[in-house]
Amino acid sequence: MPSKIKIVTDSSAQFSDPSLLARYDISVVPLRIRWRGNLYQEGVDLDPADFLAELSQHDALPELLPPSVETFQAVYARLARQTDRILSIHLSQAMHPTGQAAQAAAQSLLGRCDISVVDSKSIGLGLALVVEAAARLAETCDSLDEIVRALRKQVMRLYAIFAVERLAYLQRYNLLSRSQKLLGEMLGIRPILTIEEGELLAMEKVRTSAQAVDKFVEFMLEFSQVDQLLLLQGAPQLTEQSAMLIERLNLEFAERDYPIGVYQPSLACYLGPKASGIMVYEAALSPESRRHSYEVEEKE
Repeated sequence: MPSKIKIVTDSSAQFSDPSLLARYDISVVPLRIRWRGNLYQEGVDLDPADFLAELSQHDALPELLPPSVETFQAVYARLARQTDRILSIHLSQAMHPTGQAAQAAAQSLLGRCDISVVDSKSIGLGLALVVEAAARLAETCDSLDEIVRALRKQVMRLYAIFAVERLAYLQRYNLLSRSQKLLGEMLGIRPILTIEEGELLAMEKVRTSAQAVDKFVEFMLEFSQVDQLLLLQGAPQLTEQSAMLIERLNLEFAERDYPIGVYQPSLACYLGPKASGIMVYEAALSPESRRHSYEVEEKE
């Protein structure tokens, strides 16, 4: 008799509660990072804080590599001995080819297991929230198609904003030209990025931490209600900019604790070291919801 749906994701997912992985029996496939002649596996032999500290001391850019098709095949084959339905959810396909490797691996199990590969159109906390939603749905729903349809609605409620210091990272992903990079470095410009339809895009430019905080606060004011959020920084200790941001948020909204995390090495491959940001999962709005009535709902 078929077992329940099994969930697979990749190591770029940043779970606010890591115990969810064991609770829902979620399989995590490590991404690989090539840097300075070494090949690392995210979540296996790469600590986020240590990696960002090392990254800040070198100009060499890390390269984010997808898991091999064979790695995905091995994970799917193992799970296929327990179930005939697998839901594999990964970071944005517009940003990285991990989903393509998963799709190729899924083809090899045609006829043995029904595997749906889902594009989260996000990374980090955004991906983790989609995975968590899928795991909760799979407890009561047996249909892959129904869960995938529900997840597509969840994806539309994910938002992110980042401030980046190392412009070489943006040039590599064609978000800046070489001349823009050189001029930006001369002027001390810090680009503001967002993720839109799964694509990392440059929005605006600032020159100081205070201006970056202003943009982050403007971003938060766009939401009537927030289900979850995470403030991202490049060090485990509270940074000056994060402290400034929390102070401003407490002035604009009801005072509370704001969760802060060091962003994953996979995200650092796009943002570089010393970046900052906010990832938001917008709450489903009711007709009586008021704009700017910011509230973070407690999770079960």
